[in-house]
Amino acid sequence: MAHPLDKFKFCPACGHEPFAENGPYSKKCESCGFTYYDNPKAATVAIIINSNNEILVCRRAKEPAKGTLDLPGGFTDIGETAEAGVIREVKEETGLDVTQVTFLFSKPNIYPFSGMIVNTMDLFFICKVETTEGLIANDDVAETRFIPISELSPEEFGLRSIREAVAELKKMNL
Repeated sequence: MAHPLDKFKFCPACGHEPFAENGPYSKKCESCGFTYYDNPKAATVAIIINSNNEILVCRRAKEPAKGTLDLPGGFTDIGETAEAGVIREVKEETGLDVTQVTFLFSKPNIYPFSGMIVNTMDLFFICKVETTEGLIANDDVAETRFIPISELSPEEFGLRSIREAVAELKKMNL
């Protein structure tokens, strides 16, 4: 596998080449000494369960993993807390208003994007909504629906961290 920063040939601080590998997750400029680390990007995932013990799932409208199942969520914005990020992502993707957010667990993941591998830290939250009226598929979601937790099939989910989380959710008593 290529170095996670292999697309970066020139130093972003001074513009010199080479911007050389400096260990498995960083590159360092041989001219000015600038070092850049490929730390994981924060992403959030919403677990929304209705009164029938069904979980809200989405079908991905875009790559990566287009057409596979997913859970609502996405990357946090600069200056945004993970909690605010998951609330925003749920609204953008489903039209639902989250009223309560509780952290559940995290999972490292890789997200192929624009020809690169983006390392992520996926933060999973139990999200409460007062109503599911107005549920829509929006933004990068092609379809939304509720599925009984007992009927979830991890292999239908396209992203590794989501598959792993779904397998864990099936074992939990939520």
